[in-house]
Amino acid sequence: MIPLFHDFTDETVLVFGGGRVGARKARRFAREARTVVVSPEFADADFGDAELVRAAPTPGDAGEFVADLRPALVVAATDDPAVNDAAESAAREVGSLVNRADRAGGRDAGSVVVPATVREDPVVAALATGGTAPALSRYLRERLEDELADAGAMAELVAELRAELKATDVPEADRHEAIRAVVESPKVWKGLQDGTANALQEAERVMQEVLDD
Repeated sequence: MIPLFHDFTDETVLVFGGGRVGARKARRFAREARTVVVSPEFADADFGDAELVRAAPTPGDAGEFVADLRPALVVAATDDPAVNDAAESAAREVGSLVNRADRAGGRDAGSVVVPATVREDPVVAALATGGTAPALSRYLRERLEDELADAGAMAELVAELRAELKATDVPEADRHEAIRAVVESPKVWKGLQDGTANALQEAERVMQEVLDD
């Protein structure tokens, strides 16, 4: 399995199942996509901005929902294997991605695993164990949350510095070395904790040292 990032902007995600698993999936995708959750009842949980459709789909109904919405992704998260099977089959017929939340470990070809993620925009890190150890994914995610603190601010700082350097006649190899020095500088990271202005000042000092060598 090869990890990829998929942009769901302006796409639709269809979730079958209103339990806590369905809620977690819906909450994740509703941040970016139109997300529709179909279930006869819904858990007392946060579904984010998802649209909740109260219905008890049969296997045939699942196919109709998929055909009508033409979602980019179908999440099968009900406690009825027949409905999940039908949702998966219908999704593959229209070329939608499929996530079977009721299966752990082995995956069918073409299926999608939704990983644990850590966001420090624009930095995103994803972790997956292939469904074999969700508890491990959660544990590693919590550790990464601390490790990636201020990573988003560093990414934005580096983007600004790269743009400035590209506008000069500094050779490409030297630009790369200067940016790498900034990213690896403990003082720049400390500056990000104190404020962007401090980090920028320190970053420019670090770059100048590299470029003057």
